[in-house]
Amino acid sequence: MNNILRIAIQKSGRLSEDSLKLIKECGIRFDNGAGKLKTSATNFPAEILFLRDDDIPGYVEDGVAHLGIVGENVSEESDRDVNTVHKLGFSKCRLSIGVLREHDYSGVQDLEGKSIATSYPKLLGKYLSENNVTAQIHEISGSVEIAPSIGLADAVCDIVSSGSTLLSNGLKEVETIFKSEAVMIASKHLTAEQQQLLDQLLFRIKSVQVAKNNKYILLNCPTNAVDEITKYLPGMKAPTVMPLATEGWCSIHSVINENDFWENIEKIRLAGAEGILVIPIEKMIL
Repeated sequence: MNNILRIAIQKSGRLSEDSLKLIKECGIRFDNGAGKLKTSATNFPAEILFLRDDDIPGYVEDGVAHLGIVGENVSEESDRDVNTVHKLGFSKCRLSIGVLREHDYSGVQDLEGKSIATSYPKLLGKYLSENNVTAQIHEISGSVEIAPSIGLADAVCDIVSSGSTLLSNGLKEVETIFKSEAVMIASKHLTAEQQQLLDQLLFRIKSVQVAKNNKYILLNCPTNAVDEITKYLPGMKAPTVMPLATEGWCSIHSVINENDFWENIEKIRLAGAEGILVIPIEKMIL
């Protein structure tokens, strides 16, 4: 069907939850009852397929799914012929090498001739090749962290979020070989109608993402403090300044980036701002 997008997402887990949340934040409504393998949106021409994450790149390459939301590490490891159309900013993690804590590790060359257990042989092999290291890659699926303690390998290469799993298995993280986050991948064989739907979906996603990185700020201040305060509140074009009923006072409305907020808010307060309100933004169209 040329007038519908089939979107593949992981059927369970944190990535699945974050993917569904993003789709809903884009205003797309659907029934995602437990155990469903497919559901249709009620207000956007899309179907959602619930699949194993490792299978998603293959389904997208074959055109069974037009889009997929998957970890960048999974997409790169699969080496499927798909387009990465957008980075989504959630489910961030890293693919790292870990060795036993008691090992005196001084650099990647220490891995020469060693055995490394991993579920990501292609990414690991590429990293070792780039660093001119020859090591034996022992491919396993699941429970990678126990490999050194049972004598299966000298080191591991696995996905790390907090590092607590490595620590609990007597390992330390020594090399980060790949940084990952959720990405949207697309088939290279979209029709013109499907590409148009993808563009509409990306417009919604980007609007949601920009909103999350910004806050709407309202404050009152003396009129003679406006110039000083607005230096720290550029807004999308410029702040909105409105007079208050109290003579000599005004209200300033603007948008401030989350990363700049705490650095600038004290400067704004010291410049004379009072009654400062900071409000989340649901959508932001630039």
